[in-house]
Amino acid sequence: QVQLVESGGGLVQPGGSLRLSCAASGTIFSINAVGWYRQAPENQRELVGAETSAGSTTYTDSVKGRFTISRDTAKNTVYLQMNSLKPEDTAVYYCNARIKRRWFESEATYWGQGIQVTVSS
Repeated sequence: QVQLVESGGGLVQPGGSLRLSCAASGTIFSINAVGWYRQAPENQRELVGAETSAGSTTYTDSVKGRFTISRDTAKNTVYLQMNSLKPEDTAVYYCNARIKRRWFESEATYWGQGIQVTVSS
């Protein structure tokens, strides 16, 4: 069994910063592609940014230059550093990862439970 648990969300003022963490636990051989998504009320879930297993990243236009994905392989943890936050960044944020549990198994997709980020004065 693999679990992804997000942390680091909360309330922040416009212009502030937060760092979300997504810790993977369980039987893990490798964490390959990872992604962060968000869903605001009455909106569809959207991709915020993603990183391939090779380290190539992509971000949605609205967060380019403000958000950065990184990972700590030893800790099986993925991060989303969010700077210069705006009220429109308010949403529930979800991490997503393609994980191989054992070397001989295929990858599977896992999701975190989501964490609230609220940007407001």
